[in-house]
Amino acid sequence: MKLILMGTNDWVVPIFDRAANEHNIVAVFTRAPKPAGRKMELQKSPVHIWAESRNIPVYTKISDLNHKSEIINHKSIDYIVVASYGVILKDDVLNAAPTINIHPSLLPKYRGPAPMLSAILNGDSDTGVCLMKLTRDVDAGPIYMCRKIKIGENDTIVDLEKNVASVSTEMLSGFLQNPKIYSTIEQIGTPTYTHKFSKEDTIIDWSKSPQQIHNQVRSIGGRTKINGIDVKILETKLSYADKLPPCGGGCPSLEIIRIQPAGKKPMDWKSFVNGLRGTEIKIGE
Repeated sequence: MKLILMGTNDWVVPIFDRAANEHNIVAVFTRAPKPAGRKMELQKSPVHIWAESRNIPVYTKISDLNHKSEIINHKSIDYIVVASYGVILKDDVLNAAPTINIHPSLLPKYRGPAPMLSAILNGDSDTGVCLMKLTRDVDAGPIYMCRKIKIGENDTIVDLEKNVASVSTEMLSGFLQNPKIYSTIEQIGTPTYTHKFSKEDTIIDWSKSPQQIHNQVRSIGGRTKINGIDVKILETKLSYADKLPPCGGGCPSLEIIRIQPAGKKPMDWKSFVNGLRGTEIKIGE
């Protein structure tokens, strides 16, 4: 088949790589390079870098889909595949070829830009992937298939993205082998929506429960002050030392594993505490 791929983020690369091994990729559309790092140098997206490594034409303006007719022959395109692209597609794109979307949640739950982060942040024990027909309404199209994915208590966003990529790769490959055998069903249930997270969202509110803070750290990340030092909390875990009622299976407490003080490399918690030389630890101050 001849495909156009649209995506941006890391977890999409293995999916697109499998598709490129099995099909003819005519073009890749991705986010335009953005300034990043201390020097604010323009940085290409992971999908952009991957496409160039395979000598696939890359476009960073969605308008090029219709303006590059000498390169992209719409009549020859079997499918447009979209995954974590970050651009709302309009009718001119949706009408160019059959368009399918890989969405990492069990729709209609978690429509919008941050479904995986939201699932972990909310403490969900499972999520999933839906392969769906793209429509004008965001993440509201009919579904070809869904697969459920478990989320472990200590799974981070990196872990979940890896699992989602693996499942999505198999789903897309299977679908493209024989699309005619897959029919669509409308989404059932009340939709929930996600939003983009900002740097301010990562500031830890220490009045929240250990479980809520653990969920935050392993999803969007955690920032706080310890003895007046700005730090990122990189890794935590829950400890269940108390086996007595009313906790039942044990009341969890939060254990900090790794942190990164501002301007320094990541370190384990013990090394950081040793560096305080016996000073009383004041978290959040």
